[in-house]
Amino acid sequence: MRTDRVYACGAAAGILVDLLLGDPRRGHPVAAFGRAAGAVERALWRDHRGWGALHTAVCAGGAAAGAALAARAVRGHGPAAVALTAATVWSVVGGTSLGREARAVAGALAAGDLEVARERLPHLCGRDPQALDGPGIARAVVESVAENTSDAVVGALVWGALGGVPGLVAFRAANTLDAMVGHRSPRYRRFGWASARLDDVVGYPGARLTAALAVVAGDDRRGAARAWRADAHRHPSPNAGPVEAAFAGALGVRLGGSLSYGGRVEHRPVLNGEGRAVEVADVERAVRLSRRVGLLALAVCVGGRMAYGAVRRRKGGRS
Repeated sequence: MRTDRVYACGAAAGILVDLLLGDPRRGHPVAAFGRAAGAVERALWRDHRGWGALHTAVCAGGAAAGAALAARAVRGHGPAAVALTAATVWSVVGGTSLGREARAVAGALAAGDLEVARERLPHLCGRDPQALDGPGIARAVVESVAENTSDAVVGALVWGALGGVPGLVAFRAANTLDAMVGHRSPRYRRFGWASARLDDVVGYPGARLTAALAVVAGDDRRGAARAWRADAHRHPSPNAGPVEAAFAGALGVRLGGSLSYGGRVEHRPVLNGEGRAVEVADVERAVRLSRRVGLLALAVCVGGRMAYGAVRRRKGGRS
């Protein structure tokens, strides 16, 4: 079976399993990678960029190399290659679980149970929940849904189309390392620099595709395009900026503003200042937009991979 068909069938099957089941409940490969990366960190940690770069290379490079060996072992065996691709896609995407967690927080807010909402929020993002009131939690959830649509769905599909199973695994490894050591705390300011930069690089194409698809799939296409163009560059993250701005415009809400991470308060620019404040009902709208964007991304990535394969075959190459 051709590699483009392997990716198409495997990616579609993996997304279908995610839609039906969500993340694996036990033995999640990403959790196993996180434990291994933590062990490597304990052995290598120094307050130095060079040691952090070594940690990134060992963890992300090792994961990608292992995936490449697995892909090579099933090369030429169509059903096995499709199964490996499907299992990998299921393991690295998280759109359904993202929606479930967002809805759980929104449900607690709708029921007036602020404490439960605060308890659930860390499942979505690393903000200090005790520093947030109800509207602040709702805004944090919408922002997290937007950003994780890129990180947990679209970015993985893009790199799967570009690099197959190794691309899927390398993207998730880089994203996981950034979540573990890429933040600007005293411990990781230098050590996590390489992981943060790697995540910026691999996240770039997925973030732009996510923003573009949010424009196409949103309730207000003009508003989404306008907010992306006007406000994305104001966000401190080069990849979260386009995604959150496009989601804000598509939903007609304001995102950004003050937030707290680890006791550190940040004052971020407002995205889509023409929008209204986020309400609890907007969480469900954001989840539905995320779902539409994810399915469109699957179509775009599969279509792009199939088109590339057709061009290669016309030129006499392999695909």
